[in-house]
Amino acid sequence: MGRDTLTGSRIRERRLMLGLRQAELARQVEISASYLNLIEHNRRRIGGKLLVDLARVLAVEPSMLTDGAEVALLATLREAAADLAQPVAELDRVDEFAGRFPGWAKVLAQSQHRTASLERTVETLSDRLTHDPQLAASLHEVLSTAAAIRSTASILAETGELEAEWRDRFHNNLNEDSLRLAESSRALVNFLDESDTSAERRGMPQEEVEQFFITHEHHFPALEAAEADAQAGLIEELVTGADELVSEAGKTIARAALQHYCSDAAAMPLDPLAEAIARDGIVPVALARSFGCGLSTVLRRLGAIPPSILGQEAGLVVCDASGSILFRKPVTGFALPRFGASCPLWPLYTAISRPQEPVRRDVVQQGRSAVGFDCLAVSWPHQRPDFDSDPLYHAVMLILPKRDVAETAQPVGASCRICSRRSCPARREPSILKEEF
Repeated sequence: MGRDTLTGSRIRERRLMLGLRQAELARQVEISASYLNLIEHNRRRIGGKLLVDLARVLAVEPSMLTDGAEVALLATLREAAADLAQPVAELDRVDEFAGRFPGWAKVLAQSQHRTASLERTVETLSDRLTHDPQLAASLHEVLSTAAAIRSTASILAETGELEAEWRDRFHNNLNEDSLRLAESSRALVNFLDESDTSAERRGMPQEEVEQFFITHEHHFPALEAAEADAQAGLIEELVTGADELVSEAGKTIARAALQHYCSDAAAMPLDPLAEAIARDGIVPVALARSFGCGLSTVLRRLGAIPPSILGQEAGLVVCDASGSILFRKPVTGFALPRFGASCPLWPLYTAISRPQEPVRRDVVQQGRSAVGFDCLAVSWPHQRPDFDSDPLYHAVMLILPKRDVAETAQPVGASCRICSRRSCPARREPSILKEEF
């Protein structure tokens, strides 16, 4: 039932909310009770003066009777229904539900938003607590310092009379260890603190770089327009002037990523690339032949250009031969872990095992709702191999959201710890999530 045919249902619900009898409302708007009954059962469409009169008596705006619930509310309700494992038979009546019970619809929508937010928090915190090296180092420092203080205090408490020299030495050790414990604890609290009140951003260097690229929307027009000999200076200006890049490690990673960006932009200039995409669509092999470059360059370039040129949103992941993620550009619906190992079923890792062989897979990421993606991946030698050294491969994966989930799509996750999929042959550890989460 369409939104424009539910005006009568909204009139009836509003009338009952105000405690008005049908005959009384009909009298005030100067129509018969039988005609109002037809209107309230959506058998007569209304508009003009009658709609205005009804809205005046019911103390609402006319648009509240004709439009009903907001589009965003309806979308949230549909998302909540799609998250259920079993199909909902009344999904096609969500508009009617929101129109007749707007209060309950808002309660359900708010619960849906809260659930999604809590799940994202669980994923982030679980990933951080499990794999974050900075957190592990901070905890180790706190525990080792506390153990040292406990050992020194035990000697002072359990040993009899000590010579003054040794007693002073132990007291000095206690003072130094307690200062170290205070500093370590303060650093740990600052690291875990979610506020941005401190001048120094917490997090890993790769997180700094990720935020830097997000701030620029992964697009740097000045670098694309600059001559090759001027790009190095522009890169340095971008890096040194970025508030997101705090650590020297973050700045170093950002410089390398921007240099890759410049080389890819030089191989595939934006204007000719936009014309090729508008003419032929997203066909990586054809683009590689047209521009005379490798598939890895094409995938990195497609992941970096604005969605207005590509025609859709796109995500990007780059890893090294160990599987560690070096660069990531998030895309809506595809969870990318910040730390630790990702899902080994990603086509990215298949590409690592098949050097320079293109891999394309339809995948569906397991989670609260099934989302389909077209993933294209390929590996390439990061440096030119020599007779006396083994080749060093990196791999890149372009992630393109799809409208529909293919029946043959490969189920994947984000990482084992926050994946609810059972009976997965690639699982490394049990999930902290229940299957129905």
